[in-house]
Amino acid sequence: MERTSGVLLHITSLASPYGIGSFGRAAYEFVDFLSACKQSYWQILPLTTTSYGDSPYQSFSAFAGNTHLIDFDRLVEAGYLKASDLEDLSFAENPEVVDYGRIFRVRRPLLEKAVAAFQKDKKDKSRDFKDFVQSNQDWLEAFCQYMTVKESFDLKAWYDWPEAYRTYQIDQVKTLCWDHADCYNYHLITQYFFFKQWEALKAYANQKHIQIIGDMPIYVARDSVEMWTQPAMFKTDANKDPLTVAGTPPDNFSDTGQYWGNPIYDWDYMADQGYQWWIQRMAKSFEMYDIVRIDHFRGFESFWEVPYGSETAASGHWTKGPGLKLFKALKDALGDLAIIAEDLGFMTDEVIEMREATGYPGMKILQFAFNGKTDSLDLPHHYSANTIAYVGTHDNETARGWYEESANQSQRDQVDAYLNRRKGEAASHALNRGIAASSSQIAIYTMQDLLNLGNRARMNTPSTIGCNWQWRMAEDALTADVYEQLTDLTETYFRANPKFKLGTSITNKGD
Repeated sequence: MERTSGVLLHITSLASPYGIGSFGRAAYEFVDFLSACKQSYWQILPLTTTSYGDSPYQSFSAFAGNTHLIDFDRLVEAGYLKASDLEDLSFAENPEVVDYGRIFRVRRPLLEKAVAAFQKDKKDKSRDFKDFVQSNQDWLEAFCQYMTVKESFDLKAWYDWPEAYRTYQIDQVKTLCWDHADCYNYHLITQYFFFKQWEALKAYANQKHIQIIGDMPIYVARDSVEMWTQPAMFKTDANKDPLTVAGTPPDNFSDTGQYWGNPIYDWDYMADQGYQWWIQRMAKSFEMYDIVRIDHFRGFESFWEVPYGSETAASGHWTKGPGLKLFKALKDALGDLAIIAEDLGFMTDEVIEMREATGYPGMKILQFAFNGKTDSLDLPHHYSANTIAYVGTHDNETARGWYEESANQSQRDQVDAYLNRRKGEAASHALNRGIAASSSQIAIYTMQDLLNLGNRARMNTPSTIGCNWQWRMAEDALTADVYEQLTDLTETYFRANPKFKLGTSITNKGD
């Protein structure tokens, strides 16, 4: 790693006239913003489908893309929609909040119209489309089958389907999909739209010398195609119900822990299979991203296992994971990988040893550093070079929100003194200076903190459902002041992208 920096902003948080951020104009303009400010990285959250609670960490598939991110203007340019199709439609009441219920209802008819036009244009017979289907056959067919059956039974979870379909019987499923060919083809073609638009955006970012940091959740959802088609990968009973589920023990976020509800992997089975599913998953991730952040990295050493149906996660216990055996298998199959280990939470010597053995950089969170009086390993003077520094992640309050609403006076005093906060300087900017000046080779700023936004812009509050993943950036948010602030941080603390020369003008940006 070289001494560089980047910005964390999920695709859904981009401005857009269609209710949610997408792979459209605003995404390309954000790449231009990063490039103009001499950044090296754009970090995003998972791009997979969302299910219960709209969380990108609860997906119907470990591989399929979130079709909410397909940009309608790109479909108009391709001839699959008309501009008039997008008129007189209301995608959101508030342009800075994602209304998932509304976009679920309004977007689907438009995508169906685009799919019909694609088929009529016979582009489904094109070599590019055939290559896409063929190269993704190992997950794509099962996903389209899964979604077709799900929609046939009112979008219920697979474990609530009629008994005949709860077990993945290929011939029976294919018959149902044949009878619902329009639905099957809808999911097939929208996945094609998704990946083609994402590939174009990523290629543009790479041309601008911006690398994409993607995010891979450790677990899949119970209501997922993997649980339906490959139950042997998980700890389940004879009815395919989970024996135990994932979560975290009581911590600073919750007195009772976090009951995630994701099924637990049968790591012995996966080892017997040579970790082939993980190799496949990681290979696909590196087709999509330049760097992969593995969420809940400590769960590979030991994970918090909660009896299924428990009222809280407090009744769980620690269980050993696959450890270095998994990462050795990944390296043997795929070579050296650019991975970031999300090593937050309850750390032990064993987790630290595993991370150091892999060589992957860990994460440092500045918000965790200030207790008001004593030294802390989360203070920047303790950071090692092989770390990624953040003020906070998508699970934290914004810097301003934390400083104004959660930090007590002694903590605020410590922040001001430690960071030598200047008169009139926003706390969020002082905290950003703290990570910029640190020894970490990479500093990642959240867009909310660069905009000095309070907790109304918080992305997620762990252990809660509703009002999460909704924040969107205002269309005119990237002002000249924001460009200058980020560029100044970057140049002052020697984090400019090596492809860019120091002192490059940023005129005509943010006007």
